[in-house]
Amino acid sequence: MNDYITHHTEEYFQKTYAGWLGKIIGIRMGSPIEGATYDQIKGKYGFIDRYVQKYEDYAADDDSNGPLFFIRALLDFPGEKQNLTPKEMGETWLNYVCNGHGFFWWGGYGVSTEHTAYLNLKNGIDAPLSGSETMNGKTLAEQIGGQIFVDTWGFVLPGNPRVAADLAEKMISVSHDGEGIYGGRFVVAAISSAYCARSVDEIIDAGLSVIPEDCEYRKVVDAVRRYYRNDKEQSWEGCYRFIHANFGYDKYPGNCHIIPNTAILILSLLYGGGNYNQSLFICNSCGWDTDCNAGNLGSILGVFRGIEGIDASLIEPVKDLLLASSAIGYLNINTISETAEMFSKMGCSLASVEIPVRWRDGDGHKKYYHFLLSHSRNALRFEGPMAISSVSGALKLVGNGRVFYKTYYSVSDLSDSRYDPSFSPLIYPGEYFCFTVGNDSGHEIPMHCSYHEAHSNREIKTEETILQQGETTTIRQKIAPGDGLVDRIGVVFPVDSKVFVQSFSIDGKVSYVLDFSKEHEDIYGFNNGKLHKERSQMSFSDGYWEYQQRDLVGSCTKDGETFTGEYGLVDYEMTTSITPLRGTHHCVCIRVQGLAR
Repeated sequence: MNDYITHHTEEYFQKTYAGWLGKIIGIRMGSPIEGATYDQIKGKYGFIDRYVQKYEDYAADDDSNGPLFFIRALLDFPGEKQNLTPKEMGETWLNYVCNGHGFFWWGGYGVSTEHTAYLNLKNGIDAPLSGSETMNGKTLAEQIGGQIFVDTWGFVLPGNPRVAADLAEKMISVSHDGEGIYGGRFVVAAISSAYCARSVDEIIDAGLSVIPEDCEYRKVVDAVRRYYRNDKEQSWEGCYRFIHANFGYDKYPGNCHIIPNTAILILSLLYGGGNYNQSLFICNSCGWDTDCNAGNLGSILGVFRGIEGIDASLIEPVKDLLLASSAIGYLNINTISETAEMFSKMGCSLASVEIPVRWRDGDGHKKYYHFLLSHSRNALRFEGPMAISSVSGALKLVGNGRVFYKTYYSVSDLSDSRYDPSFSPLIYPGEYFCFTVGNDSGHEIPMHCSYHEAHSNREIKTEETILQQGETTTIRQKIAPGDGLVDRIGVVFPVDSKVFVQSFSIDGKVSYVLDFSKEHEDIYGFNNGKLHKERSQMSFSDGYWEYQQRDLVGSCTKDGETFTGEYGLVDYEMTTSITPLRGTHHCVCIRVQGLAR
């Protein structure tokens, strides 16, 4: 089905990572100026050639939530994936999207395209009717969401633009129709073709090849290309003024129509000359829906140019971290690297291509992180005087200090809250964490594992291990069983060292008591003063939930649901108690894999 993956498997993994990282960088750069006009941006910031806002840890965003979770239809439904139906795609929405909070913009029925489609689904209107013009009207169906959630379908079907567009359309139709569908098909085909393309024009042609010749989407793409070809001054600002005059927001109704923003996407591809950095800067300087446009652009050019084409100054601040706001808190803490690898393995499965041996080391681990992807950091953090660099599938560390991975986040860790996330920990008491480390210091190195227990604010250190010169070893540490919330795992090098961290992982059996009396409310209110509450360690979809002394208390009008724990556990026992206060039935669900699974 896919000759590209068959003959370029290793390149495929690397390009997919570059495309996904390219999208996340675009989202992050565009977020602070989303909705601003060209004039507003130019007056306040000038040309956008940098991040205009510093985020310590960037929270969830709709532009990454959608691609990350909607593609899971490929994992959740059995059978031939090409035969997935729009109805099953809609069921994927209902499985991962919280009702009324997080994930995307909840602007109201008939105002927000996604909110409208979601309520249609919840009320028994299956896809594709849920997103159709017939149901929702032309304006709502043609907003920008048709193309901002689809990047991953291009990643899993590289070099196969028409098949990628056909499969993606089934997901797009859950919420969009008309030009909204054409936009999604165009972007998916562009990303898919970028794996093999030799020029930006070839990428644009691939996008056009999967949409009708008489649609408005093609009209705007052709118009911008003509302007570019006739532009003797090669001025992107002149092209922007042309777009503003002929395809501006004033000519297309709704909050964020797909056509004006598509014009900016094409302008950026052309005037940036296929250069990732310059194209991204131009895109954000144009204004309008900056994070959406820059995100799609980043996917296309990240794949096209590879990681080498993305400036290090854009990569480092992202930290390889990807937080999300699905209904399942355990799935909301990710790294860009691990999710890009997930997409690549999906692509191998679709193409019936065997996954290369060196990418299978994670088998049997609940969580396994490595550094085979170029420039990958897998969100590792460092305390102390250390120089860090990526070399030959490992992280090279020179100096001394602590290397650690955050396994849980609270609102105090985050710098943004438009799509408020909730989290469950990635590691629990009773489980083990491992670090595989090589010593290239020329002398033996004392080292020890450590983990942080959040409730007591204690750093728990293990006995010292001596790593011999030239030796590579895996240090395995168990978290003491009990009721402690572990939010950080790591390894400490107390003396000057030169080491190579090759991987780290989590496995073992959970032995944990969730004591509600130790938990708290996370109150989000960074943006526009709007307050939203989540409960620590818990995620929820419906109902109202709060901690009262030793209890978690909930109320609802229909279905109140709240979740915690580790996704994918298959052999465990659980004990809890419920005190019914009102209502006719009360349930405990185990082995939960979403709101509908």
